[in-house]
Amino acid sequence: MSSRLLFRHAVDLLRAIVDSPQPADKQMELYFRAQRQLGVRDRGFVAETVYGCLRRRRYIEYIADATPARAEDQVAIYLMLAQGWSARAVEDAGYRPSKHPTDGQGVRDYAARLHTSNADLPLGAQTDLPDWLLDKLLAQYGDTETRALAAALNQPATLDLRVNTLKAERDQVAEKLAQEGYPVEVTPYSPVGLRRQERAPLFKTQSFQAGLFEVQDEGSQLLAPLLEARRQEMVVDFCAGAGGKTLHLGAMMANSGSLYAFDIAQKRLDRLKPRLNRAGLDNVRMIAIAHERDARVQRLAGKVDRVLVDAPCTGTGTLRRNPDSKWREPDMAATTATQARILTAAATLVKPGGRLVYATCSLLRAENDDIVAAFLAEHPEFCALPSGEILARRGIAITLADSALRLMPHVHHTDGFYALAMERRK
Repeated sequence: MSSRLLFRHAVDLLRAIVDSPQPADKQMELYFRAQRQLGVRDRGFVAETVYGCLRRRRYIEYIADATPARAEDQVAIYLMLAQGWSARAVEDAGYRPSKHPTDGQGVRDYAARLHTSNADLPLGAQTDLPDWLLDKLLAQYGDTETRALAAALNQPATLDLRVNTLKAERDQVAEKLAQEGYPVEVTPYSPVGLRRQERAPLFKTQSFQAGLFEVQDEGSQLLAPLLEARRQEMVVDFCAGAGGKTLHLGAMMANSGSLYAFDIAQKRLDRLKPRLNRAGLDNVRMIAIAHERDARVQRLAGKVDRVLVDAPCTGTGTLRRNPDSKWREPDMAATTATQARILTAAATLVKPGGRLVYATCSLLRAENDDIVAAFLAEHPEFCALPSGEILARRGIAITLADSALRLMPHVHHTDGFYALAMERRK
């Protein structure tokens, strides 16, 4: 496809994402479904360009000297910044800048500004973070670590897989994928993880169709082991979503016992059904609930061996995959209030001697340590357990500063996660 058409598709898709309340990946799926003439390489180019614009938006707006910058300006600047396009190349693709649109000076001005020393940029442009998030990270981590964290968040994520141990061992799946033309490497922490540095159409492989693996970030793969779900137990995934961790728990339970998948969105649970079939799991009961105090939840009060609460959060740990979300400032008060309510409600299910794991994919203390500290202060029947010791029992060697699991993109090369395991003593 010509550079002119590729440029136009990137602009149109970026504009569609910015103008939509939907997440970028959903909007992208809709766009490509409507543009079937785009081949695999063309889609890859457009997707990479748009995600690049979303990751580097604040720097691009600095270069364009406009907030917000037009979609056309963002795409052109990103192509010159990251793809090596010249000013002439973006002009030949049909681009006309906001400034000096008729004589080409605007493009040359943008190209010249791309050579600005990083040290001369405002911190927001250096880190490509919005003020609401930058201020919180600086207060929590300090300048040096915030810069390192921001650099990691602005890199594309790896493609991580979790092997379905009900059907195969990790080495077997790695060998099968290599035979299908997609070599992988083992993940450093998860004993059931595989990784590719580059994207690939793995959903079309025989290995995937046979249910040998699921796509799941390595960080997410460390949450189910904290629960240590066992055969024949009663386990609840309180905020199951589309069920990635539910599938992992089911495999750990060897498809035995009772595994409940709760979620407030029936559509998300519907997406879990074919995944359960492919994985070979039939011990999962999917239940759509109206809220955390739903009667169907309360019927299990004091009966459950293990409960996982992967709470809804700001998602700041997943910005490598969802760069659009950082440009929407969340209502932190409402978010943390919801997290506290869910954790309190989920705790009522745990029987004496049972385990509760609270987790988020957030980097922010307000959603993690503060929520758990307030819960433990109000519920002395629960106590924190050492995550490092639990994970070591599961064959996962990782150094932790305290009882909680904290995964950082710039340190562990995973999405950012927080998790704490707690035991009900009485």
